[in-house]
Amino acid sequence: MTDETLPADMNVVEISVPGAPEVLVPGKRPVPEAAPGEVLIKVSYAGVNGPDLVQRRGHYPPPKGASDLLGLEISGTVIAVGDGVGNWSVGDVVCALTNGGGYAEYCAVDARHCLPLPHGFNLLEAASVPETYFTIWSNVFMGAKLSRDEVFLVHGGAGGLGTTSIQLAKAIGATVVAVDSPAERCQVCSELGADLTVDFREQDFVEIMRGEYKGADVILDIIGGENIARNIKASKPDGRIVQLAFNKGSKVEIDLMPVMLKRLTYTGSTLRSRTPENKAEIRDSLALNVWPMFEDGKLKPVVSKTFPLAEAAAAHAFMESAGHSGKIMLEVCGNN
Repeated sequence: MTDETLPADMNVVEISVPGAPEVLVPGKRPVPEAAPGEVLIKVSYAGVNGPDLVQRRGHYPPPKGASDLLGLEISGTVIAVGDGVGNWSVGDVVCALTNGGGYAEYCAVDARHCLPLPHGFNLLEAASVPETYFTIWSNVFMGAKLSRDEVFLVHGGAGGLGTTSIQLAKAIGATVVAVDSPAERCQVCSELGADLTVDFREQDFVEIMRGEYKGADVILDIIGGENIARNIKASKPDGRIVQLAFNKGSKVEIDLMPVMLKRLTYTGSTLRSRTPENKAEIRDSLALNVWPMFEDGKLKPVVSKTFPLAEAAAAHAFMESAGHSGKIMLEVCGNN
């Protein structure tokens, strides 16, 4: 069911061959259809995320049946509804977690993975929310169960995952220590509510955590490499370490004895490989627990820079320069 005549083709950005940002090139693809259980969205904005960069390099293939186009989060207007969808109608404005396909003018999405725009949000802000909030909420809160009065250490605090986790942790009453560099990025963390910021080029986060806080209850890491062993040192007994990326490598040699002696939990996950049913559970938990925080002004999206869809290569290069704070976005059809 649709209320407008759709074009046969749409503008997209494709990966010509795996490689550097310049392999992203504009192209044309047929407009997808809304399969049973799906909605077709005319895309206003799409987020740029770390997994997009990894897939572009050829190291993160899409799941079976998913679009090979990049783009894991979007906002836009529902223009067609597949069979069996009862909770969305043509004309609804939504943001959504996708399984790929966001770097395009139209994207078919599992209807269970869509959310309404929080009150007062525009389409750009709303598109910056799904990937990071699904990721952080499911891993740090549903999984590691960070709670009020615990100490939370987050690496890469000024990035997309970091800015999300700082705000959520403060909103529930946790103490937040954010690690980043240089000073400008640390200042972003402070402005978002971090109780303490650590410039990793100037300070030793392990020494600070063990001295000032007697360790962290929950640690969120995207760095890997030498951080893996150092996070174990920085943890309190019964601490939980959540690994969501390995910017400095995943192959290291570590002594696991402290993990046993401290009774630590070390875990990690990718969002894209979760089942549709699990993603729907996360979506429902966000709607119940997090969307009201947006409504109350306790949380706000942090958008660093927006590029036109055709300049996705420049957006990827900007993300790889590590000079941004918050989310990098693509304008696809704008405000429709």
